[in-house]
Amino acid sequence: MTPTVGIADETGDGERRVAASPASVRALVAAEHAVVVQSNAGAAAGWPDEEYTAVGATIAASTAEVLKEASVLLCVRGSGPGAATWEGVGSSHVLAGLFDPLGEPAAMQRLAETGATILAIDLLPRITRAQPMDVLSSQATVAGYKAVILAASLAPRLFPMLTYAAGTIPPAKVLVLGAGVAGLQAIATARRLGANVSAYDVRAAVREQIESLGARFVDLADVAAGGEDASGYATGADADELARQQEALAAEIGGSDVLVTTALVPGQRSPILVTAAAIKGMKPGSVIVDLAAERGGNCEGTVAGKTVAIGGVILVGAENLAATVPQDASQMLARNLANFVLHIAKEGDIDLDGEDPIVQGTLVARDGKLVNERVAGLLSATAADAPSTVTS
Repeated sequence: MTPTVGIADETGDGERRVAASPASVRALVAAEHAVVVQSNAGAAAGWPDEEYTAVGATIAASTAEVLKEASVLLCVRGSGPGAATWEGVGSSHVLAGLFDPLGEPAAMQRLAETGATILAIDLLPRITRAQPMDVLSSQATVAGYKAVILAASLAPRLFPMLTYAAGTIPPAKVLVLGAGVAGLQAIATARRLGANVSAYDVRAAVREQIESLGARFVDLADVAAGGEDASGYATGADADELARQQEALAAEIGGSDVLVTTALVPGQRSPILVTAAAIKGMKPGSVIVDLAAERGGNCEGTVAGKTVAIGGVILVGAENLAATVPQDASQMLARNLANFVLHIAKEGDIDLDGEDPIVQGTLVARDGKLVNERVAGLLSATAADAPSTVTS
């Protein structure tokens, strides 16, 4: 029998997304999956229960009822502050969603101990076959867009060049640090609003992408810091490289009206690209939106979830911007998750093929144990760094 897919209400503060949309439920039902959705799970994203039942889902009154009826559970945020407690989850359940396993290895260990099989879609390998399931890219697209909209609403000046009866107002200058998915969307959005856009990334290979969007590539080839690994994810840099990068970027930062930073390294603190001195060199009224705030931020002075003023510069420690556009963000994420379920559900059961790079990359826990080497290694390192307790 084809596994039943369950969607519980998200419990995190400010989390308005949901792991299934009516469209994704329709796709799952068409593939002969039963789908059970907790009552009001989609309300914050604009989908009442009636829209789910209209496409074949059943509605459950509680999370406990979802867990009882479903064997495959989809979630937006599976670990970290404000995430579901997963009380009642056991060895009969397969959990799939965003778990931040490299940032929350201890939470992964606790979940593993329930016996549930955990598939972290945020560890999806960057390969062509996996693109329809790429939740990080879909949610980063929303965050990059919203970062620029937020900056435009806070900036004391207009983005486009305007000509009026008494003269001309020049376009705002926007600088984007990091040209991953979020950065490229920020560039595109700022250009649509008419800004003069520049962008920097440690990977010289993205120059063509930046310039194709109408932005100027900031070439700091002599001081490049970091890069990317074989899976396509960013890697860190040493202290000397970062110091040279910070110094070289300071002049570009000082000439910008708006700065959007997007540099993230999985499982590590975000690299500091913008020093306090660089912020001090910006014009009063300038705006910074730091999309790396949840990992400590790319700027000195970033406070996650807060907007602070530093010498006349507004610094936004952006957290979970995708949740502020819940319907489209959920639509994209739900499609990613449905595609993942359809990929692993074969011949009426979940098939965790060990030779499949998508399964290999996302499988974190199984049979009560952490099976992902990177997550297990981070957990061991954390335990080794913890102070020992001495008793007398």
